[in-house]
Amino acid sequence: MDRPPRLPRPGPPPPTPAADLVEVLHGHRVADPHRWLEDGDDPEVRAWDDAQTDRTRAVLDALPGRPALRDRLRALLDVPVVLAAALGGEALLTLERGGGRDQAVLTVAAATGDRPTPGRVLVDPVALLGDPTAAIDWFHPSPDGALVAVGLSTGGDELSTLRVVEVASGALLPDTIPRTRAAAVAWRADGSGFAYTRYPEPGTVPDAELGYHRHVRHHDLGTAPADDPVVWDALPDPTAWPDVRTSDDDRWLLVHVSVGWDRTDVHLHDREHGTWRTVIEGVDALTDLRVVGDRLVGTTTLDAPTGRVVAAPLDRPGPSAWEDLVPASDAVVEAVVPTADSLLVLTSQRAVSHLAWLPRPDRDGGGAGGPREVALPTEGTVTVLRGARHRDQAFVGLTSFALPPTLLRWDRSGLTPWAPPPPADVLDPGRFVVDRHTYPSTDGAEVTLFTLRRADVDPGPDTPTVLTGYGGFGVTMSPAYSADATAHAEAGGVWAVACLRGGAEEGEAWHRAGQRARKPQVFADMEAAADWLVVEGRTHPERLALRGGSNGGLLVTAVLTRRPELAAAVHAAVPLCDMVRFPLFRIARLWVPEYGDPDRPEDLAWLLSYSPYHHVVDGARYPAVLLTTGADDSRVDPLHARKMAARLQAAGEGVPDAAPVLLRVERDAGHGQGKPASRRAEEGADVLAFLHAAIGPG
Repeated sequence: MDRPPRLPRPGPPPPTPAADLVEVLHGHRVADPHRWLEDGDDPEVRAWDDAQTDRTRAVLDALPGRPALRDRLRALLDVPVVLAAALGGEALLTLERGGGRDQAVLTVAAATGDRPTPGRVLVDPVALLGDPTAAIDWFHPSPDGALVAVGLSTGGDELSTLRVVEVASGALLPDTIPRTRAAAVAWRADGSGFAYTRYPEPGTVPDAELGYHRHVRHHDLGTAPADDPVVWDALPDPTAWPDVRTSDDDRWLLVHVSVGWDRTDVHLHDREHGTWRTVIEGVDALTDLRVVGDRLVGTTTLDAPTGRVVAAPLDRPGPSAWEDLVPASDAVVEAVVPTADSLLVLTSQRAVSHLAWLPRPDRDGGGAGGPREVALPTEGTVTVLRGARHRDQAFVGLTSFALPPTLLRWDRSGLTPWAPPPPADVLDPGRFVVDRHTYPSTDGAEVTLFTLRRADVDPGPDTPTVLTGYGGFGVTMSPAYSADATAHAEAGGVWAVACLRGGAEEGEAWHRAGQRARKPQVFADMEAAADWLVVEGRTHPERLALRGGSNGGLLVTAVLTRRPELAAAVHAAVPLCDMVRFPLFRIARLWVPEYGDPDRPEDLAWLLSYSPYHHVVDGARYPAVLLTTGADDSRVDPLHARKMAARLQAAGEGVPDAAPVLLRVERDAGHGQGKPASRRAEEGADVLAFLHAAIGPG
């Protein structure tokens, strides 16, 4: 095997004081030498960030392949893609990226007709706010499509200010509502106002500034948002996450309340009589319902870990009256969406999407004959599913690893392309092959592994391979377009994606198998994927890199400390690394149901058993590591990346030929959402150039 190229040796890291800080927590001695790096507002910490980033830049900017990678990634990011879509009346609104724009824009076009018509840019966030980091976080059109509520943010903070746009003219209404992160908006039928979710003013309730106490309120257009009445505030705890939707006839309001990551409570409000009824509450099941005609219809994992589609009369909405429209099976039920006459049912098997339809239960012949399959044009992932209220039509977004998200229109005759394919001179999906494998994990469970490669590449021990995964929060790692993955495959490498436990690739039981005390099994699944790739002769440890972000950053840094010999390089983006103090920062108390609570002795024991920051060993030989984070990340505090970098750098002192540990802290950047394409290309070039210098190609 040819020896892979080596990263240039960086200069020494900036001086990093290490305190002799040891706490005894529930009987455990817990060292925390770099706690001072937690305060991102401290001038000393900011100066340390800058010094670390300057050191990293000196290494990355010297890599010869980086400029070409940046240019190629920008071209791949400029391919037109549809990120999200919604229907209002006869208008189709889409969030689209590409075409040379740095940020995604909201466009509007006709949803009807025999063929698509060119869209009109309705909201360009950069032009609107005069800030290159301005982004559209979410949007919700009114039922008739005359107005659209849009969430805008800057600097990647995702905190969202709600604005209302008149679709015909593009004019902004005066209504401005801050603190609407990831808002749900349920419009009145006449477009006069909406129920929506909002966070309280900082200082009005404990920890309001951290992103808790989300309530449902009602806003009438033209009135002061400060006076908006509360519709729902009966939260089981401050971290519960309410959502809201309304019926087409405006009578019924549904409030879904997510409690942790495996329970959804549902409450039904009859606006006509002013009464509330609990549909399901206090049960560990994920339920997603909507009013369809005279019934509730939706999905649930109650008595069905892979999910089922159910219906119930509105006067008896509880589980005892639920009737199966699509019973549980091996397929994982993802969503059900109504049109005027049909229900579209989205499922997945081994993380690949499948689509079917059946008549609505409130129509003649409803459900008769069972679901009919909708043939998708390629094996991939459905990212958009939106049904028309007054037509038997829907819009479907589809993607795969080398296929940018595109839009199709459905009716009972099948699917019609509703967006042009990517320019063949920029990206030809036919040049690539996606393989689906299974491998045994440490306990014998079969795990799905996808690989993306160029069609003429036959993987072997010399093949540079990037292995990634997530393994948490019920997130399914299904095939999805990635400019980074495509560029790596173009260069002759293999991009591998493991469907680890903790996700929902095999249903809710698969998710729970990677939660809380069972989290180490997720790391074992990832390690087994790397071992399988090597044993099967598809790569070699010196040609293997691990990559993960957020919870996936926890994944790869945990594996890094458990099995440092497993790979030659690791990239951890916006990672969680200190699992003892994580709930104290940002919105991280939301994650306690997934990971555990360090304040509980039993939970602390398992968190300490793998917390990456606490498992770095002085003198150990670790692979090359690049940690990247955003200074304004409102989800995962950058303290995790700082402390992990400092600890790894200290551990490597005195180790001959120690691999570099680099930290890149980006200002005016968050968790990654809303990042301009130019900065995505720069970051992607940094990461791929780093990985390629460590493992190839070259």
